[in-house]
Parts: sequence; C-alpha cells; structure tokens
Amino acid sequence: MEMTLEVIMVPSSDLDRSKTFYEDGCGFKVDLDQEVAPGIRIIQLTPPGSRCSIALTSGMPDHPGQQAMTPGSLQGLQLCVTDIAAAHAALTDRSVPVSAIQHVGRGGWEDGPGETWNSFMFFKDPDGNGWVVQEAPAPLAER
Repeated sequence: MEMTLEVIMVPSSDLDRSKTFYEDGCGFKVDLDQEVAPGIRIIQLTPPGSRCSIALTSGMPDHPGQQAMTPGSLQGLQLCVTDIAAAHAALTDRSVPVSAIQHVGRGGWEDGPGETWNSFMFFKDPDGNGWVVQEAPAPLAER
C-alpha cells in the first residue's frame, strides 16, 4: 500500500494575509481558493516543485478526537532546495524575514553553510508558524 503525504494543514488567523505571504513572499502556487460549503473556505498552495501542498482553512469543523492547532503552533515544516544561497536571496528579495544561512557545528548552530545536508535557514509566517529550509545535494527526483 502506498501512502503519500500530500497536504499539511497550516493554522492561520487571517487567510488573506497568509495567502499573500505564501503566494507573493514564498512563491507558492495557489491551487485552490474556494468556499467549499457555506462558511468553510479552503486555500491550498504548493511550493514550487513540491508534491505536497499546504492548506489554510476557516470555518472547518474540528474532527472528533482531534484538536485544532493554534495559529503559530506549527513548527519545523521543512523545504529542501539545491542552492540555499539562491533560495535565501529569492526569499529576501520577496521580503520574507529569513535567517542567515547556518549549519550545525560542534557548538550548535553556526553561521555559514555546512557540508552536504548541513546548510539551513529559517523563517516564520505572519502567525509565527516556523519553517526550515535545508540544502539538498540534488533534486528529489535524482535522490
């Protein structure tokens, strides 16, 4: 049986602000922005080249047994790029408040790129949901 991760719910306090941030700031493609039932809006966006999307929702009832996430509570969402310096420049040019490029060294996080799989940068969306960008040695299709 195949199980694919295709959509991650990202909690948002203001869907239009979040949509603008992810579309204009991060360059995600808007796949859907629709009221799917009275009072229930879903916005689905996909990072360039990704097979997994994010969804922003309002009015969606919580499923029994699951708790709603508070905007800003989702941390550690990770994107991979093959050129972290170019990705850093692109996000900075789009006014995304991204950290410096860092790597894990003997003393913890250190400034500058590291070796293979050890170059990262970090940013938060307007609600404080946290993202990690990691440099990969090759595109996903080649790994």
